[in-house]
Amino acid sequence: MDWFTAPDYWLGRLIFQRALAGVYLVAFVGAALQFRALIGANGMLPVPEYVRIVPFRRAPSLFQLRYSDRLFAGCAWTGALVAAALLAGAGDLVPLGGAMALWALLWLLYLSIVNVGQTWYAFGWESLLLEVGFLAVFLGNADVGPPVLVLWLLRWVLFRVEFGAGLIKMRGDACWRKLTCLYYHHETQPMPGPLSWFFHHLPRPVHRVECAANHVTQLLVPVFLFTPQPVASIAAGTIIATQLWLVISGNFAWLNWITITVAVSAVDFTGLAGPPPPAAGRGAPLWYAVLVFAVTVLVLVLSRHPVRNMISRRQVMNRSFDVLHLVNTYGAFGTVGRIRDEVVMEGTADEVPHADGDWREYGFKGKPTELGRMPRQFAPYHLRLDWLMWFAALSPGYARDWFGPFVERLLTGDRDTLRLLRHNPFPDAPPVYVRARLYRYRFTTWRELRETGAWWHRTLLREYLPPARLAEPRPTDSAPA
Repeated sequence: MDWFTAPDYWLGRLIFQRALAGVYLVAFVGAALQFRALIGANGMLPVPEYVRIVPFRRAPSLFQLRYSDRLFAGCAWTGALVAAALLAGAGDLVPLGGAMALWALLWLLYLSIVNVGQTWYAFGWESLLLEVGFLAVFLGNADVGPPVLVLWLLRWVLFRVEFGAGLIKMRGDACWRKLTCLYYHHETQPMPGPLSWFFHHLPRPVHRVECAANHVTQLLVPVFLFTPQPVASIAAGTIIATQLWLVISGNFAWLNWITITVAVSAVDFTGLAGPPPPAAGRGAPLWYAVLVFAVTVLVLVLSRHPVRNMISRRQVMNRSFDVLHLVNTYGAFGTVGRIRDEVVMEGTADEVPHADGDWREYGFKGKPTELGRMPRQFAPYHLRLDWLMWFAALSPGYARDWFGPFVERLLTGDRDTLRLLRHNPFPDAPPVYVRARLYRYRFTTWRELRETGAWWHRTLLREYLPPARLAEPRPTDSAPA
């Protein structure tokens, strides 16, 4: 079956697999370092409580069978170690079946995390990592040439990521059609990066060119992924360039990096890579070919849901249509905010909270709080609390499930929660009261930056949460009157 494999794509597969392993590594390390405060046994949204309510069939996960923080940490760090090994090339040092088993283990471990992660893991790039990670299981290793069918399935993923995002924009906010969305986006995006201030202050004609280029890249270029080379490589390269532009203008976890990773698999490196290794030209084992055919049929059948969604006038973005996240729909920024509001957390040690008392602010690692602190680059690492705080500022409804537990953990000085923050203003003892205030933030002008050194300007809007303290313990029957 010479037609079954494409040996000339061996270098593209190698780069794809190493890059995907790197994304997996970042995802697992992030899970290991943040889970205790978010979804641990004593976290804001504990996994044990979730799995008691949600059955296995709706959220298949290893943690449906048993959960402990030690087990979760073990799974996360195991995933990180396997990802690091694949990044170093371990997949090409073992037989084909062994390499597939390693990729399958990564997929299973991360699926188990996402399916109990609740709102902390409700991001499109989680499903994208799982969908791409599932296909990677069947991409083979140095013992066999890259299967043509899997390479096409990866292009199908890339097409849906880009085309779906383009459609949601054209059907959504009118500013995309007017080419004005980037007048605001760099300032109001969830987590600006170190260059976002400068992007925001580009001339407005440049912003309009950015918008127009985005439409071309997302609505026209993806079609050429399915054309012969070198056109498909040019299309993939255009997508990669656009994604790198997004990398330097904001923090979107690993969304841009995994999109780049998938795009690499569509590039024909024949002119640069030289002849493929001899092993890549060997015929594929029958059992392997059968598996690839079966997966291809499965993906095509499951694709009917994303296709219906894309052609629907009520298109939704970032939706999984199966509990295994095998084939999903994607999209981003169907609506672009014109203003930026931020929830600022404060605490006081005063026994009686006065409005003008000694209130001290908590500092976050990524989200804007301190006016003179330049935005930092964190992507591809995902600061989950910081991202959810952006949603909390949009509407308290987005934070209904976790904001109260978050405040409670600040009041108790919970060590795991405080590790998610950059600055704890109460290092010796937790505050007596915690409150939240809503501010309107905007980037400073060039003149304001020169005169004050501040990257942000803010104006108090209103109280978001009145001063709250831990509930007083109720007296028991045996307690003295």
